[in-house]
Amino acid sequence: MIALLLDLANILGGFLLATALLAQSPRVGDDLARFAGRLAPFGWIVGVVALAAGGYWLIVHLTSGPHVFHFEIVGIGVGLALLWDRLTSRPAPQGGTSGRGLLLAIFGIIAILTGVQGLFTPDG
Repeated sequence: MIALLLDLANILGGFLLATALLAQSPRVGDDLARFAGRLAPFGWIVGVVALAAGGYWLIVHLTSGPHVFHFEIVGIGVGLALLWDRLTSRPAPQGGTSGRGLLLAIFGIIAILTGVQGLFTPDG
């Protein structure tokens, strides 16, 4: 169940991070931006879930193996990116398609792909 929470947090958190880039998609950009606007107030909850689930699996895989997976690292990164302004008391980097915003958007796309991969990867 925690693995599913991590995968869903990676997908939703990645979507929130990649909104600026996905909004430029032809024909669907406006709908994606509207959906992201509705989801944005709950971004901190997605960040907490991503940090908690990623941290849990990181500890489990560090202590009992087999090895650390990329799902945990991406989940922790998504959680930190979404909670950056709450953790540091500084404003989060503004979304956009240049500079830090582009870096966060690309990381968001990577998080979406990692979350989808995690849904189809067995937990054994």
